[in-house]
Amino acid sequence: MNFKAFAGKAVSLGVTAALLASCYLPARFDAEIELDKAGYYSLIFDGYLADMGLYQGLKDGKISPEEEKTKMAVIERDFARDSSTKEYQYYREGHFRVKWERSGDLLKAKTVTFIRRNELILQLKYMEKAGYIILEGKSLTKDNRQRIQDMGLGMQGKIRVKTDLAIKSHNATTEKKDPRDKRFTWLAWDIASIMSPRPRAVFIIE
Repeated sequence: MNFKAFAGKAVSLGVTAALLASCYLPARFDAEIELDKAGYYSLIFDGYLADMGLYQGLKDGKISPEEEKTKMAVIERDFARDSSTKEYQYYREGHFRVKWERSGDLLKAKTVTFIRRNELILQLKYMEKAGYIILEGKSLTKDNRQRIQDMGLGMQGKIRVKTDLAIKSHNATTEKKDPRDKRFTWLAWDIASIMSPRPRAVFIIE
């Protein structure tokens, strides 16, 4: 193998290792978010996450059943420390179900992240100087999306947002007024696969 090919393979392995270290991938899920003009929010996530490192280790036969139990216990403790975790249950092959709920004043909190900043699945961020609230989903490059798909993992889900805020921009699948109260708008993202675009919306708060 020449140096160029070796270096390319080394970089690829390094990227894969970094990707696995990033841990949790939302596999199948529903998320509901409410945002109002006063800055109050609620965020509910109900679905299955995959620990990518654990999944790959089990798939490759590098993690024994005993090691799997140990890692499962670590994951469970991780979520139990967060008071927003309402339900947790390990499923199999590195997958587990989580129901997570949080609500409050985003103007005070500034940023709300599921699960946390270094493990971002969904985030609400108040940009005070700009007068915006930004909703963003997990960021993955096209190459990393392909690597995850090649691992045998996928992503399917739905994100729904109800708001009476003006909407500056979004890449939602659908946008419609609430039939029961025209002051509110519903945005919905249908995440069909790991290749679906990263969800994003910008709301104007005065």
